[in-house]
Amino acid sequence: MRRSLVTGATGGFGAALVETLLAAGYAVRATGRDTAAGGRLRATGAEFVPAELRRPGTAAALTSAIDVVFHAAALSAPWGRRAEFEAVNVGATRELLNAAASAGCDAFIFISTASVYAEARDRIGLTESSPLARRFANAYAETKHRAEQMVLASDRPGFAGIVLRPRALVGPGDKVLLPRLLRVARTGRFPLFRGGRALIDLTDMRDAAEAALAADLHRATIGGRVFNISGGAPASIRDTLAEIFGALGLQPRLVHLPYAPAALAARAAEALCAALPGRPEPPATAYTLSTLAYSQTFDLAAARADLRWSPRIAPQQAIARAAADWRHRAAP
Repeated sequence: MRRSLVTGATGGFGAALVETLLAAGYAVRATGRDTAAGGRLRATGAEFVPAELRRPGTAAALTSAIDVVFHAAALSAPWGRRAEFEAVNVGATRELLNAAASAGCDAFIFISTASVYAEARDRIGLTESSPLARRFANAYAETKHRAEQMVLASDRPGFAGIVLRPRALVGPGDKVLLPRLLRVARTGRFPLFRGGRALIDLTDMRDAAEAALAADLHRATIGGRVFNISGGAPASIRDTLAEIFGALGLQPRLVHLPYAPAALAARAAEALCAALPGRPEPPATAYTLSTLAYSQTFDLAAARADLRWSPRIAPQQAIARAAADWRHRAAP
């Protein structure tokens, strides 16, 4: 039985990955900071170890007697203190990577982000050889890329370092995409840029989890490589928002706005919030607005050919499942 460690297992994607690995016959050690979610993971058959990855000695204890590490833990947000992103996304990854190598693991699969490509311009059919952003949109994208470089540099015979870049994960437990959309939608209005024509490529968490499993199954031939992962069915922002809001029973008014002045206002709000005590998150960041204004889609040829993986779940199904979970959690 292959022994795995899943970090970030109490998040939506991490939980989906634990479920996928258990179904594939893996023994799973799961870690995260949410003990209530950890209890639910134990009930599925996983070993749950609550842990803070930055604490000295934690990485070594977690990787003991483990064959493969799936590193999904991260500080994932469009706003925050750079030092925190550095500590979580770079420092903790370095510690875990070194511990995995010392413990005799044979694979380290790093869940990165498609945000490393994000720019204020349309990017269609991105492949793994496409240029990254000329300037990273935020500290999250920058630090995830630095962690990618460490993982890829660690690859050697007997130790496969593999990077996956999933795009716009959707599913139960989502703490990134839906919460931020809902926060704006509940004001009764939602901005629409460039006519809502920009394309977004949503990915069901279960599909992304299957891609991570496939990366381990093919570790002998794909070490040192990066793979883009998405739902493979891009849709316009306008249609996607209609699907999401309809599933959640919301009817915000879509307000057409010019992108350039809105982005300028967002950058001004960022500067103001950065100067305030506690650095509160602004209503919207320039990065967030760019994801609503510009297309980002992917060519999945590499994943199909070398991971033997293809997305199976339509974005509409992913949205419906995530919305049902959200309604259940919000119910009194």
